[in-house]
Amino acid sequence: MKRKLVSVVLATTMLATMVTGCGGKDNSSADGAAGTEKSDDSGSNGGASGDAVTLKVYSNLPDRNNGQGLVEQMIIDDYMEENPNVTIEVEALDEEAYKTKFKAYSMEGMPDVVSIWGQPSFLDEVLDAGVLAELNEADYADYGFLDGSLEGFKKDGKLYGLPRNTDVAVFYYNQKIFDDNGWSVPETYDDLLALAGPIKDAGLIPVAMDGGDGWPMAVYLSDLMFKITGDYHQTALDALANADFSDPAFTEATQLMKDAADAGLFQNGYDSQDYGTAMNLFTNGQAAMFYMGSWETSMATNEDIPEEVRENIRVFTMPVVKDGKATATDIEAWNGGGYAVSANSEVKDEAIKFLNYMYQPDKLSKYGWENGVGMSAQDQSAYMTGDETELQKQIVDIVSQSTKVSGTTINDLGPAAFKTAIESQIQGVSNGTITIDEFLTGIADSVK
Repeated sequence: MKRKLVSVVLATTMLATMVTGCGGKDNSSADGAAGTEKSDDSGSNGGASGDAVTLKVYSNLPDRNNGQGLVEQMIIDDYMEENPNVTIEVEALDEEAYKTKFKAYSMEGMPDVVSIWGQPSFLDEVLDAGVLAELNEADYADYGFLDGSLEGFKKDGKLYGLPRNTDVAVFYYNQKIFDDNGWSVPETYDDLLALAGPIKDAGLIPVAMDGGDGWPMAVYLSDLMFKITGDYHQTALDALANADFSDPAFTEATQLMKDAADAGLFQNGYDSQDYGTAMNLFTNGQAAMFYMGSWETSMATNEDIPEEVRENIRVFTMPVVKDGKATATDIEAWNGGGYAVSANSEVKDEAIKFLNYMYQPDKLSKYGWENGVGMSAQDQSAYMTGDETELQKQIVDIVSQSTKVSGTTINDLGPAAFKTAIESQIQGVSNGTITIDEFLTGIADSVK
C-alpha cells in the first residue's frame, strides 16, 4: 500500500458519536471470469438449486474458533447453508507454512479461493506467474472499501484481490500489571527501554516478541524508521532501487532495535521463538507487553484467555524517538491480508461469487467487528454500538486520531528475495551475531 490511508481517519471518527446501526447491502457480485458480466446475486440462495460444486479455500487462519479464523469460518458456514449445492473445503496453515505451500500451489495448481497479501514482496511474483483471476473493480463501488485500500491488490490498473484488514502495529499491554506496579505507558522510546529493568525485576518479561518468524521484527524496524523519518517510503524505495542502505536512518533504526534487545526488553530466546509462543507468554500473564498487529484485538473476547488477562488488555503505539520527525499520532499502519480467486479455477464463477459474498458489508466487516477482530478495510461505522471492548475502542481511537500513517512496511516493499533476506538476518543483527553494517550490506546484496 503506497497511498496513505487518510480515509481511515474519516471513516472511524464516527466512533465518537457511537453510531448505532446494522444491516449491510445486498450487493451484486463481480463477473465470473474477467470482469465482463455480473452474476445474479452475491451468494444468497443463488446456487441453491444448481449442480453440486466443491470450492477449495486455502487460508492462513488455522485457528477456526477465535479471531479472523472464526469470522472466516462463520461466513463459509453461512454460504453453504444458503447454497446447499456448494461444499467448501478449507485448508488452513499458519502464515509461514502457508506461504511455503503457496509457492508449490503456484506451480501445481491453486485452490479456488486463497489468502493473499497486497504487498510487492508477495504479490508481484504471484501476478507475474498469472495465477490469480482479475476482478471487476466497478462491482465493488458500494462495498464500503476505504479510499486507497484496493491499491496494493492491483497491477497495471487491474484488480486481483480484495483487502481484509487495516492493520496497525501496536504494543498490547496488561493494564492491571502496569497499575499494580506503578508503571506508566511510555511516551518516548527511551521510556520504553527504561521499563525493561523494573519489569524484569518484578519477575516478568517486558515485551513478548515473535522473533523467530522474522517479519514482526521487520515491522518493528519499520515502526522505528517511521518515527525517525516521518515518511520512509521514498528512502526505502531509493535504497531498494540502488541496492544501497547506507542512509543514516537505517543505521539509527537498526541500532534502536538492537538497543531493545540489549536492554532485555524481549524474552530470552525471542530470536527463535514463534508467534504462538510469544502470544502465550502475554496471554498467560508472563509478559507485560506483546508487540503485534491490531488483528489480535480479539484477544479481549477470547474466552480461552484467563479473564483477568483478557479484561485488562490495552494498547499503545510505538513511542516517539528522540529527534525523530514523526509525532505520537503518526502510526505504522497498512492494508495487509486479503483474498483472491485462482485464475485457473474450474469453478471460477462460484469462487468469485463466494468471494463477493464474503465482502458484503454485513459479512466480513460486521462479523469481524462483532468478534473484536481489529479494523476492516471497509467502513465499519454502521456496526459500532457502544458496547465494544475497551481494546476495540482504543484501536479505533488510535486510527481516528492519527495524523499520518506509514503504508506498507519496509520488508514488504521490495521483491521476495529482499523480504527473505531482511527477515532471516534481522535476528542476527538484533542479538549481535552480525554487525549493523553486515546486516545493511546483506539486505542490499539481496536486490543487486
